[in-house]
Amino acid sequence: MQYYLSSALNSYAILFFSKNKILGAVLFVVSMFNFNAGLSGLIAVIASLILVNNLGFYKEDVKSGLYSYNSLLLGIGFGTFFNFTFAFWLWLAAACLLCVMLSVNLTSFLGKYALPPLSIPFIITFWVVLIAANGYPGMGLVQKSSSLLFELNNSIPSHFTKLCYFFDHLKIPGYALLFFRSLSAVLFQNNVLAGILISIGVLIHSRIGFSLLIAGFITACLVNHFTGTYPDGISNYYLGANFMMASCAIGGFFLIPSWRSYGWAIVVVPFTFLVLNGLSRVLGIYNLPVCSMPFCLVTIGLLYFFILRKNPGKLQLTAFQNYSPETNLYQYLNGEERLKDFKFVNLSLPFMGAWTVSQGYDGKITHKGDWQHALDFVLKDIDDKSYELPGIKPEDYYCFNKPVLAAGDGIVEEVISHIDDNVIGQVNLQQNWGNTIVIKHTEYLYTKVSHLKKNSIKVKTGDIVKQGDIIGLCGNSGRSPEPHLHFQVQSTPYIGSKTLAYPFAYYASENNSILKSFQIPVEGETIQKTEINPYLKNAFHFQPGYICVVTGDNGKKETWEIFTDDINATYFYCRENQAVAYFVNNVSIFYFTRFYGDRTSILFLFYQAAYKIDYSAHKVEDHYALELGRFKPSLWFQDLLAPFLIFSRNNYSNIIIPKNDGLNIQVEAKKQVFNHHHIFLNAEICLDSKGISEMKFGQNNKKLKVTWQTNLV
Repeated sequence: MQYYLSSALNSYAILFFSKNKILGAVLFVVSMFNFNAGLSGLIAVIASLILVNNLGFYKEDVKSGLYSYNSLLLGIGFGTFFNFTFAFWLWLAAACLLCVMLSVNLTSFLGKYALPPLSIPFIITFWVVLIAANGYPGMGLVQKSSSLLFELNNSIPSHFTKLCYFFDHLKIPGYALLFFRSLSAVLFQNNVLAGILISIGVLIHSRIGFSLLIAGFITACLVNHFTGTYPDGISNYYLGANFMMASCAIGGFFLIPSWRSYGWAIVVVPFTFLVLNGLSRVLGIYNLPVCSMPFCLVTIGLLYFFILRKNPGKLQLTAFQNYSPETNLYQYLNGEERLKDFKFVNLSLPFMGAWTVSQGYDGKITHKGDWQHALDFVLKDIDDKSYELPGIKPEDYYCFNKPVLAAGDGIVEEVISHIDDNVIGQVNLQQNWGNTIVIKHTEYLYTKVSHLKKNSIKVKTGDIVKQGDIIGLCGNSGRSPEPHLHFQVQSTPYIGSKTLAYPFAYYASENNSILKSFQIPVEGETIQKTEINPYLKNAFHFQPGYICVVTGDNGKKETWEIFTDDINATYFYCRENQAVAYFVNNVSIFYFTRFYGDRTSILFLFYQAAYKIDYSAHKVEDHYALELGRFKPSLWFQDLLAPFLIFSRNNYSNIIIPKNDGLNIQVEAKKQVFNHHHIFLNAEICLDSKGISEMKFGQNNKKLKVTWQTNLV
């Protein structure tokens, strides 16, 4: 029953691109204002859910409402247009089957192109029903007498009549009343109270979504005012189901909300006007309503238009749909900052020890023009000198003859090893790059190291190398007045190719005290590889099949197991409450990426406390993704401004404290609003030779001690 209830509420909520149960309940109640329409809509939803569930479709898709929201629209449409008769229920059942079939097929077909079916299944089915009913009176469908298409039938239940009349005649600006009526028209109604309730539900669900509905409404009214397309005013249904929904879909659901997406939310309105007017003329020939087809065509057309871009720039499509504009935005911003493992190939430093960047990107000597994204490295002593006296031969320089390493796994593409090393102060301009190795890591990603020592190269073309393999020695060949290592990333395999700006994955800077993640070192910076701490690596090297039991001193007990999903993403799963926490575990670092489920669980506390753990025991500073301020209007202001300004952050930090038999990880999490900070979590994770032994949490003046047990040592 819980599964079907959740699926039914999602079928309502998804009409406004949501899975919010409160919004779903509000829409259900509003649909019942026209009882016949609401009842037939509910029956259509239940029948569709039972059908697709029993036929064995993917349960998560069924639960999301993807296959049943079009049936909901169909049922409401049937109840709005036709009177209840035996034929009504017969043809509603047949139409529901057609609508579900179209929903499943179009979802699959358009899904191959990352496109949604929207309300096309409902529209096609409803057109078929209207054509059949008008052509074959013997079908028995009795159309209601209302001459206004998609207007609320006046037979509202009697105890609602006075209430609805009161709201319909509120002493507020006419455009406000029109806004609420237009919003109610999405459910085929013409009722201010219904629109107010839907507005409250949408506002609880999404401040960004609500603002985009307003933006679409205002833009449509302005376009009509200046063009005079509809002298008597725009139809409520056209405003709600086409202009306002198109703005909401493009501006905040299918695009990551930003000032650019808001710009497109405005641009889409006159575009929709054009499609709407053209379709109305064509469909009028066959006495068919245009329904929300303009919204569908414009939205799908623009999405595919955006998908075909080669360089998306800053106008980003929503890659993973959270059914919330705010969550989509916050997860995107957090992912851009944190999830660089999925964006870049993991390249490590091409040397051992601590080297200094003698010339960085866009350097003053040779890193110019097409070759500006390159780095030169040297070794320096405590006096900031790169050589020992007298410094007149290559051997006097600290980096000369030192090992050069492969920055990543790959295949050796090009090797030059026969060029003589220069006398100090002289350069070889004819063989500019000197002795060089080019390694291919992936398509369009190559690394090149140059100025190597003559005959020191230990690989040949076609060899397979692993990250960290010694491939040669630092020298002084080519355009190199003194020994140094030249490193660059390029998109083609040729020596002399244009350079490409590209970060190193993980390295330490400033006396090995600061961890840098996917950054590019700057001139004058001394950097080195991180050293792995065995306690940390052992404790957080979670693999699929790992099982542990955590028990709080409050009696709460949870069993966690590690799984991988269909795309090989790894996650913790709590058996007791079905909470899920996704994480990344590579050679250098462990970090969580996303949590779903019960936020009162111990797993959520662990997710917050172990948000990012550096295996080299460096201090870590990071940021949680902002979460929705449900029922917290004080936080809704951030949601409303989020596409334009982020003034609130949830900061995470930890430090590693050695102890006799292991390590303690001390964690602090702070809420930051402008320059004001508030600590919302203190935690301590205790490690011994077997792994995590216990955890301590302090939150909201409450303390919790958790023991960690596993038989997998």
